[in-house]
Parts: sequence; C-alpha cells; structure tokens
Amino acid sequence: MEHNDRAEQARQSYNRMSRWYDVISGPFGQKYTDAGLQQLAPQPGEKALEIGYGTGYALVSLAKAVGQSGKVHGIDISDKMKEIAQHRVRKAGLLEQVELVRGDATKLPYAENFFDLIHMSFTLELFPDKLIPVLLQECRRVLRPGGRLGVVAMSNKSKPTWMLRLYNWSHKAFPAYVDCRPIFAAKLIEQAGFAIINDKEMNMWGLPVTVIAAQNPEGL
Repeated sequence: MEHNDRAEQARQSYNRMSRWYDVISGPFGQKYTDAGLQQLAPQPGEKALEIGYGTGYALVSLAKAVGQSGKVHGIDISDKMKEIAQHRVRKAGLLEQVELVRGDATKLPYAENFFDLIHMSFTLELFPDKLIPVLLQECRRVLRPGGRLGVVAMSNKSKPTWMLRLYNWSHKAFPAYVDCRPIFAAKLIEQAGFAIINDKEMNMWGLPVTVIAAQNPEGL
C-alpha cells in the first residue's frame, strides 16, 4: 500500500503542475533531454518507449527520428500530463506514430523484448530507492537483447559540492517542490545488468547532470 499511496500523491502533484510545467521546468531541462536523445541515437523503424513523458517534448523528437516505419510508446503517472502530451503530439502531426498510456512504470504493460530503445529524462531519480532496481529490471524485460537505455538524471557525488549539498537539503525539506534528487545513476544501471556505452557529465547551475547510454546485453 505504501507504493500505491506514494504513486497517487505523485499523480496528484503532477496533475496540479501540468499546466505550468513547461514554463517552470521546460526551458531548463530541454537541452539535457536533447543531449540524451542524441546519445541514444534513435533510428528509423525502431520501437521506442519514453518513461515519464511529461508534457511530451521528447516524444515529438523520438517520433520524428523513428519515422513512419517506427513507433513511439509512452507511459506517465499523470493523466493531465497525458492530455497535454497528446495535444502536443497531435499538433505536430505525429498522432499515428505515438501511443500513450497512464500507468505505473514499475509494472510496464508491454511484452518481453518489445522495444529497441527506452528513454528517461529526469525520471529515474523520482522513484524511491527500493523501486529503482524494480524499474530497471522492467526496462531489461521489455528491451530486446542489444536494446538501448538512455537516462538523463541528476548525479550524486561521493564528495558533494556545496551546491549539491544545498540542493539535497532543499529536496529533503521541500520534496513536493524539489522533486528530483541526485542519484548514482551509472552505478544503479550497471547493477541492474546493463552495459554502459557512454556516460557524459553536464552542468545545471552548478549541479551535475549525467547523460547515460547503456545496452541490454542479453535480455531476460
């Protein structure tokens, strides 16, 4: 029940902020999302999944990259975000190439070996520590052998800077407003059985952001 309660709280929180999400977060996060997509390198004809698609910014880029011969799926916890993302995709003329659902990413509603690639941008760090391995195993399950996982996440450090310490304090003090938290993303991804292909560090106002591309070596 604890996970269900937290998921419902998250759904309500993102529903409330959905109208203003692009104004508040969009301009600051998009260049990191773009870097993640460039590193993931989606190709024509591929089947892609975005976990935590939000207002749909990356969905449009993914749909254009995989083309009419490909397909993009998305899962997000917020029904209001789904409405906004659906509108964005429709406005871009890509509605037939994109299929969106609202749901729990720790229980992905897709078959094994279904996707060529999965993309997450500032999403993995939203999950509780004990659920991140569950989510990553679900990603392995639905990725084909050799499939790619792209993750953009706030990065933790063994020796945090003062800015990182301040941000961590803010997250603990105001979790409803400072929702992302820095994590050791590469370590978590490797522990889940992925092979890291590339791990690029970027900077957001003095905070480290890691852009990771990884491969599912064997599938499950």
